[in-house]
Amino acid sequence: MGDFTPCPPEAVTAAEIICGPVELRAITDRRGSAVWKATGPLGAVAVKLGYSADGVTAEITTREAAVLDALPDYTVIAGRSGPDVWYVTTWLDGPSTWDLFEPVRKGPDGRVTALAGAVALCRAVAEFHAAGWAHGDLQPAHGIHTPAGAKLIDFALSLRQGTLPWRKFEGGMTHLVSPELAAWINSGLQPVEPSPTADVYALAGTLWTCATGRWPLDYDAASIDVQLTSPADLRKAIAAGIPLTTERPWPQLQSALGTVLTVPAADRPTAAELGDLLMDVQL
Repeated sequence: MGDFTPCPPEAVTAAEIICGPVELRAITDRRGSAVWKATGPLGAVAVKLGYSADGVTAEITTREAAVLDALPDYTVIAGRSGPDVWYVTTWLDGPSTWDLFEPVRKGPDGRVTALAGAVALCRAVAEFHAAGWAHGDLQPAHGIHTPAGAKLIDFALSLRQGTLPWRKFEGGMTHLVSPELAAWINSGLQPVEPSPTADVYALAGTLWTCATGRWPLDYDAASIDVQLTSPADLRKAIAAGIPLTTERPWPQLQSALGTVLTVPAADRPTAAELGDLLMDVQL
C-alpha cells in the first residue's frame, strides 16, 4: 500500500491523546477519503481524512464529524491539515453486516449468527430514528457488529429530522434507494430529504444483499444493463418498479424482506417492526 495517502501529523497527535503512542493500519483510501485504525496502549480509534483537490470530501468529512459529535455513542476530535479535514473517533471492533453474512452466502451455515445480527442492525437503525435522525446511506458495509451490539457508520448523508439537507441529496447506494425517493430525486425538486421510511427500504435491501450476494432487484428481468445505465436512468426504473430476484436461498428471510421492498411506502414497517418480524424467521 505504498500509494496510500499519508495520515496528517495533526490527526496522529489527536489519536495519541486518546490512545498513547499509536501504530497506524491503513484500512481504505478511495475517492478522496482515507481511513486508518490507530492502535496504542490505551486503546484504538479510527482516523478519517477527506482530501480531494476540489474540497468536496473535506466538506463531507466536516459534515460527518459534526453528525458524530451530535451522537451520544461516539466521541470525535476533528481538525484541518491545510485544505484537508480529518477526524478521530471511536474504533468499532467487529465484522460489517456483509462480512457477518459471509457463511450464509455459501450455504445454510451461520444463519443463527446472521439472523441475530440482522435483528441487532434493525434495532440500531430504530434507535437512530428514535433520536430524530435519518441515515440516508444504509448499505452492507455501514453496519458494524460489535460485542456491545450493532453500530452504524458513515453518517455523511444523515439528516436530523426537521432540518434541511446540507447539500444536494441524490440518495445513497442507488441499488438500495426506495422507489419514492428515486422518483423525488429524479423530479429535480429540491431539497430532497432522506427519511426513516426510505431507510427501512434500504435496510431490507441491505439484508437481502448480504444474504444472497445480489442486489434485491432483478435488473435482468427488467432488461437493464447496470453497467451501461446512468444513476438517473436506474432511479427512473426503480421508481417505475422492478421485480425482485427470484433466487431464494433463504426463503423465510427473503419473504419478510421482500414484503418490505414491495409494499407502498405508507405501509412499510418501522425499523423496530422489521426487527420484530425477523425474530420470527425460521432458520
